[in-house]
Amino acid sequence: MIGRYRKVGDLPDIIPVFPLSGTILLPRCSLSLKVFEPRYLEMVDAILAGDRVIGMVQPLPQKDSSPKYDDENVSLHSIGCAGRLTSFNENEDGSLYITLTGICRFELGLEVDKENEYRSFSIMRENFAQDLQVGVGQEKADRDLLLSVLKEYLVQNDLSTDWDSIEKASTEHLVNTLSVISPYGCEEKQALLEAESLKNRADILVALAQMDLASGKISDNGSDVLQ
Repeated sequence: MIGRYRKVGDLPDIIPVFPLSGTILLPRCSLSLKVFEPRYLEMVDAILAGDRVIGMVQPLPQKDSSPKYDDENVSLHSIGCAGRLTSFNENEDGSLYITLTGICRFELGLEVDKENEYRSFSIMRENFAQDLQVGVGQEKADRDLLLSVLKEYLVQNDLSTDWDSIEKASTEHLVNTLSVISPYGCEEKQALLEAESLKNRADILVALAQMDLASGKISDNGSDVLQ
């Protein structure tokens, strides 16, 4: 992955997008998805024959509070993240389990008018060139504070984790993975995605967790905090 994408120009100019609320992807993180809608099964078939790149983008909140994610006209957030399909498994019912590995964030450009059922956009990624550099800014993030708050959060929510894996993980991987798997809403997730630096993203994670701790909120997230 690192060798394949050394500069933003290594990414395709036009990519298909997967609009999914409450779901973000970040560089060098993995995201597992179940694909079952015909349009997105078609999309996976298409990228397998091409560059294997999909853009994960959240829909904008809808006025009726019940966004139709399969609506071809639904408005999207302007910032998403491109991921490369790194594994997939086909189920007996025809659905797929796929894994995307994050490459680089992007800004949506113009939508491309194609005959496919899924949507494709031109992307602008020049402002996110640092995403391709491993570990940029991780030394400025307060790792000790993040781990302290994480421990308190796990205890309050009666969750467990593999602390050996956490201690071995780089700060970049820790912050980005926690952002991807965090149980927060669409706007909080978007704020994590759009954070200007790894330090800023870590600070947002800490602030969100501290607000939950103060309110006594119990997470419905799974027990696997970091893999």
